[in-house]
Amino acid sequence: MYPKIPQSVLVVIYTEALDVLMIKRANAEDFWQSVTGSKDTMDESFVQTAIREVFEETGIDCGSGSELNECLLDWQLENIYEIYPQWRHRYGPGVTRNTEHLFGLRVPTGAAVHLSPREHTAYKWLPYLEAAEACFSPSNAEACLMLPRFANNQIPL
Repeated sequence: MYPKIPQSVLVVIYTEALDVLMIKRANAEDFWQSVTGSKDTMDESFVQTAIREVFEETGIDCGSGSELNECLLDWQLENIYEIYPQWRHRYGPGVTRNTEHLFGLRVPTGAAVHLSPREHTAYKWLPYLEAAEACFSPSNAEACLMLPRFANNQIPL
């Protein structure tokens, strides 16, 4: 297995009512989060990573040509954070920090979610303030709290 690239995406999936999709990690007790994932290659763009991760983790297609492609918004924000010690073995020697690029994806209420069982065991839709409280990751909680600012810039579905 190749070392993970310390460049990832965080995609907040939400409805027009600002309900946020939270997914529970399979390998961590009570760890709720938005869609996250690292680039597969250095050449993969953050947009490509976001589209791939959303589909792999939820079954939601927001790729080119899909109905939801224009609903994927690059928030033009990045977080740089310390990688938790229990996950550093996945990265190359000496890698301790990750750069996370933020996106939002607005979906219709009732959008079908199909989890990847090896990664996630459950999902729930929560109002954005409750979603922020449920997040394990501080950067994910902050992204949920920023949702109204970015959602107001989108045209309704």
